[in-house]
Amino acid sequence: MPSPRQLRTLLIGVLIGVIFVLFYTSSLRSSEAKDERTIQDFYHKTVNGLSKKPPPPGQAVLDSDKTKAAGHVPVDKDADGDVDEDDARLAKDMQGRLKAAEDKAKESANKKSPLKPDAPSDVVGKGNSAAGQEKKKDKTGTGKEVAADSPDKDEKKKETDEDHAVEVELNSILKKSPVIIFSKSYCPYSKKAKELLLDKYSITPAPFVVELDKHDLGPQLQAFLGEKTGRKTVPNILINSVSIGGGDDLVELDGQNKLVPKIVDLGSRVLTLERDLAWPGITTSLLFFPSQLSEQSAPVRVNDDKSPSSTTSTTTHIA
Repeated sequence: MPSPRQLRTLLIGVLIGVIFVLFYTSSLRSSEAKDERTIQDFYHKTVNGLSKKPPPPGQAVLDSDKTKAAGHVPVDKDADGDVDEDDARLAKDMQGRLKAAEDKAKESANKKSPLKPDAPSDVVGKGNSAAGQEKKKDKTGTGKEVAADSPDKDEKKKETDEDHAVEVELNSILKKSPVIIFSKSYCPYSKKAKELLLDKYSITPAPFVVELDKHDLGPQLQAFLGEKTGRKTVPNILINSVSIGGGDDLVELDGQNKLVPKIVDLGSRVLTLERDLAWPGITTSLLFFPSQLSEQSAPVRVNDDKSPSSTTSTTTHIA
């Protein structure tokens, strides 16, 4: 027979084992989902199950409270013969799993093809050109809709029409005389150029003067000439559509006795030019340059004892 000390030790060991088992099982119960159902729920579920006729085996319970189309969806998820909170919880869990599977499939597809092109309607200037355009009724009253012109297109069309008008006006001016003086009425350099070509020399046909500050398309003509000839200021002297420079350039050429040969050379022998003896400082005899100069003619003389040297100034043709 064991002694009292041994019995006491055995009881203490058994007590410790029971406490350990209770502690372990309580931790397991706390980790599990709590069953919120009560005895009354179980009772009502049992009574309802006995009072209703169970469906044939394998037949799903349908939701009769919804429309005909929706009622054909099985709502008895646990197949216990009725629809209760368990079925709703199972349906919610199933929706969550389906959503997670869908997101996972999308993520996998994006990894395989990360570069997804934009929809044509979201691409500016590409794809569907009709998307995003304002519609307007046509003037015929047929009810057909046509795309409205964009502001950029209208502005571009306006600029094109203006450029065309400038070109037409310039061509009209160039036909008026072989020598064209683009000037401004208040410019002193323009005044100097006009004195040389209109007063000091008598040119036939007479030079045509265009006062850009009084012309309707003056700024546009000056900008166009600056683009074509490289000279953006006035005066701008053109001989048969060739720019020979401005006022200072003419004075320099005249001082070197190169202006007359320059004009005659660019005039393609269609100009008659005379020097005015009444001009201050003129001491030589009257010079006359006929319009029918032949290629065998002697070089044109500017003074009695000097002949013009070859001109070195830069000329620019208007395309």
